[in-house]
Amino acid sequence: MTEPTALFTDFDGTISDDDFFWFVADRYFDLSALEPWNRYLRGEMTHLEALNAIFSQIRLPENELLAFIDTIRIDPEFAPVAELCRRKGIPVYIASAGCDYYINRLLGPVIAANNIRLVTNHGVYSPHTGLVMHPPADSPFYDPGVGISKAKVVDLLHEQGYRVVMAGDGPPDFPAAEKADEVFAKKILLEKCLQANIKTRTFNTFKDVYNFICEV
Repeated sequence: MTEPTALFTDFDGTISDDDFFWFVADRYFDLSALEPWNRYLRGEMTHLEALNAIFSQIRLPENELLAFIDTIRIDPEFAPVAELCRRKGIPVYIASAGCDYYINRLLGPVIAANNIRLVTNHGVYSPHTGLVMHPPADSPFYDPGVGISKAKVVDLLHEQGYRVVMAGDGPPDFPAAEKADEVFAKKILLEKCLQANIKTRTFNTFKDVYNFICEV
């Protein structure tokens, strides 16, 4: 009997073209507004604290922010992967150190239609307080630094007997890549995997993942 497979993927920069953080920073913030990110890089703030400090500065009418979010490009090949996994009985997890506020806006129908489990922080927006992310402290995947631990998602899937196929693009994905059974990596994650001698598969778009899942 073959080992069952589960698909685990990052969202920002993997399913979407780039991180929500950088889209917002490029459009709305100057260097002084991004100082919390520098403090995070210096180890003076956690990742979650830095993002909250930056996102809380957004002061747009919500309809304007949502219109901006709608311009973020999603890999059109992801939805076919999600549908294929649903037909084959392969569970799909999206794990993000961002938040559900913009992920559900961009991908909500695909998530709902394909029974995808979204593991992320909860985001609440108001023009008076900005976008505030609340970590899921009662979640088995909780991590105080980023809100959620992607490596813990892989651990749980392994405990449940799954072979884990993962897709990612950035440094926060690396702890999960170290544990996954098959890794689709691009951008900085690909560089880190090559440096650590972690075998990766070609990953330009989710069409590469689709072709792999077809053979599972």
